[in-house]
Amino acid sequence: MKHGTQTNDGVEGCAGCAASDVVDIGRRSFFGALIGMGSMLIGAIVGTPLFRFVLYPVYAKGESGSWSDVGSVHEFDKNDGPVSKTITFTQRDGWREVVSTESVYVCRTGDGQLQVLSAICPHLGCSVAWQASQGKFVCPCHGGQFKPDGRHIAGPPPRSMDPLKAQVKDGKLQVQFEYFQTNQPHQELLS
Repeated sequence: MKHGTQTNDGVEGCAGCAASDVVDIGRRSFFGALIGMGSMLIGAIVGTPLFRFVLYPVYAKGESGSWSDVGSVHEFDKNDGPVSKTITFTQRDGWREVVSTESVYVCRTGDGQLQVLSAICPHLGCSVAWQASQGKFVCPCHGGQFKPDGRHIAGPPPRSMDPLKAQVKDGKLQVQFEYFQTNQPHQELLS
């Protein structure tokens, strides 16, 4: 075998061919690699916070709802049926805060405690209305019916009206409004 004029096509393990593959790194190549690595480091330092900012809504934990004033406790002392109230609350949606309004009903439980019910029908999300002449809540969309304390009587809704967390603070009734999955037999919080 002659190695002097042959190319390395088909010749393996040739010491002369291996010596021709050695790359001589000069000062310019070293500084070029150093500048490239420095640029990558600066890009990572600047890019990481920017990347985290863009993905913040995906990884952010939802805030627990804030308490909204419903009214003075004395407003609900002499009522013989549920009272409709409109509340205002703030929701966090990604980077923005949205101020929303929803209707709730305030009624008394069997033991005389104040209870706040969501006016959203648990069937498909229509607004439930109190019918004082009939003494019950009626959903106008599909005819769901509920007792004054929100328990399901008849119709397609799979559960009773959704009770909301309520508290009395400084003589005012406050509620923490939450949205729930519709058409589910058990109350499941929407995220």
